[in-house]
Amino acid sequence: MLTSFYDLSRDEFKARLKEDGLPPFAADQIFQWIYRKFEINPDQWTNVSNKVKEYVKTNYDLSLPKIVWQAISNDGTKKFLVQFSDKQTVETVAIPARERLTICISSQVGCAIGCTFCHTATQGLKRHLKVGEVTGQFLAISRWLMENVGAEEKLTNIVYMGQGEPLHNFDNMQKATEIFLDEKAFGLGQRRITLSTSGLVPQIEKLINFPPVNIAISLHSARNNVRSELMPINKVYDLERLFTAIQTIPLKAYRRITYEYLLIDELNDTEEDIEALCKLLRREESKINLIPFNDFPGSKFKRPKKEKVLWFMETMNSRGYTTTIRATKGADILAACGQLKSEVEKLNVWGATQSSNELHGTV
Repeated sequence: MLTSFYDLSRDEFKARLKEDGLPPFAADQIFQWIYRKFEINPDQWTNVSNKVKEYVKTNYDLSLPKIVWQAISNDGTKKFLVQFSDKQTVETVAIPARERLTICISSQVGCAIGCTFCHTATQGLKRHLKVGEVTGQFLAISRWLMENVGAEEKLTNIVYMGQGEPLHNFDNMQKATEIFLDEKAFGLGQRRITLSTSGLVPQIEKLINFPPVNIAISLHSARNNVRSELMPINKVYDLERLFTAIQTIPLKAYRRITYEYLLIDELNDTEEDIEALCKLLRREESKINLIPFNDFPGSKFKRPKKEKVLWFMETMNSRGYTTTIRATKGADILAACGQLKSEVEKLNVWGATQSSNELHGTV
């Protein structure tokens, strides 16, 4: 079986070229063809020697994850079912906003954390994604956009908020992030990538070695009993242990940690919850992102009324905390926060040819 080209960093590929008697500078050329121009056919690499092209064809697998299904929400959010070589699938979402297009990338097939509010948690963990399967989501969606939408719609930002716990797959996500930041590869800025974690304390303590991207913590409650109900991981790494670890995260100047707070009706949306948040968080280092709960089939939780969400935000802002409400996007195609789960068997699209209307319909 050939090595996936996308599992290699530029330095690793340069070393392999040198070891095999080929010019290392060809790595820069090839990385730009693949990661900037999204051209994966070596025959189209006009400034690369034929010898190097043949070397790549002979030794590396350049196939990308397959998009086996997609849906487009009424708000323009696009959800993709992405299939890997072993037939496992994840969902990847492209979320439009003013002057940016953010891709929500998955880090695992399924998830082991077991958050009770999350649709993906009902799937369990099947495996970690490889480096090339993480970056491959960006490449596959970018090529789809070029072919189906046009060059004017390009991915600009990344959030590791898809299926899985990114820090559970620490090494592969670290290497993928380095490729996303590599100036000869994707060339994204540090501020354009956000890593979200449920609070895996031993891995948070290792973030000092991770590229300095934006960090988001899935908090959801400042009370241990409520957070443990929502997130079983809190029974192992409670709020005291979590925030001790958070203090070790190296923040660049003017950076803040974003705390994601899922608002659930009559569970964590009270005055008591606000008081607990204010005692826990430092104003100058925190940003609170409120996420009204997104319903999905079988969930016992309910979404608060709009007035309650606004009250919560305004109260936190009045206490001096920067607090925003995340716009819910893609809910009509189960692409919103907490709703991702591969259900290809239920959709009955495995290997099927769908009409244009079906492909752009809703789940």
